[in-house]
Amino acid sequence: MGEKYFNSEEYNLTEFLFIGELTLTIKKALIPAAGLGTRFLPATKSMPKEMLPIIDTPVIQYVVEEAIASGIEDIIIITGRGKRAIEDYFDDSPELEMHLAKKHQTDMLKLVRDISSLVDIHYIRQKEPNGLGDAVLRAENHIGDEPFAVLLGDDIIVNDKPCTAQLIENFEKYGRSTIAVEEVPYEKLSSYGIIKGKPLDDSLYVLEDIVEKPAPEDAPSNIGAIGRYVFTPEIFDCIKHAGTGVGSEIQLTDGIRLLNKSQMIYACRFKGKRFDTGDRLGYVKSIVDFALQNENLRDDVLEYLREILAVNKISPEIDKLKQ
Repeated sequence: MGEKYFNSEEYNLTEFLFIGELTLTIKKALIPAAGLGTRFLPATKSMPKEMLPIIDTPVIQYVVEEAIASGIEDIIIITGRGKRAIEDYFDDSPELEMHLAKKHQTDMLKLVRDISSLVDIHYIRQKEPNGLGDAVLRAENHIGDEPFAVLLGDDIIVNDKPCTAQLIENFEKYGRSTIAVEEVPYEKLSSYGIIKGKPLDDSLYVLEDIVEKPAPEDAPSNIGAIGRYVFTPEIFDCIKHAGTGVGSEIQLTDGIRLLNKSQMIYACRFKGKRFDTGDRLGYVKSIVDFALQNENLRDDVLEYLREILAVNKISPEIDKLKQ
């Protein structure tokens, strides 16, 4: 698979653009959403973490909307046991639509119908949680020999130009797999794939190495890969050959590391604000930020936050209780 893609440092981009049906345009995206969400137990015992609401909109809708805004036309969501709510959410809801129509709640009716008509979405089940790399492999037959994007289902990234669109732009320019990266706090390094990269400019690196969840003292830098990627299809074979890694799971990072031995990979320091909603504090931050951006909530939320700050200032004994 993918022999027509680049396996050397030099290539003729003009020639590549006209090889068969291959194209530099990314139209397919994969959203892995099969994780168990253990950090949000007991809520995620019966509710997918990707369906946790940011006020009134589930996390995964923001991810799907980013893909659409980036020009994606075909989305594959990798689900698992207990994730049926995701499929139901993006499906038609005749009973609800009929109820809203009878009540003449036209705005709500339009909102519900718009969700089910966002884009073509396909679902593939990962039979058991076996790592992000394994989740990506589930989509191999659907992706075929095309380049594609990967968007993790618990990362929300806010920017006028979507993060995925930024990666696609880089891919269209250079024809290389590109991963999104950002600076990671020292205490969080062991939770990310950390890169070693050669800077090309303020926002772009040539990937030299990537290490999955290193101990902070062993990390090659403080720059970590986050949940946005654009890949050439050779990544599938690389994931297979890499085998199991950290946690005895099939790690996407190990596949990237192997792909980097045969193809140049770029790491892009994206523009935008990222919310890691798979982390409890990150989830709370996202709710506060989105509430402050909502014109119907902003004033009341600000007033409530001022009340909290005032109470803390005049009640130092609260701080003593925390110690």
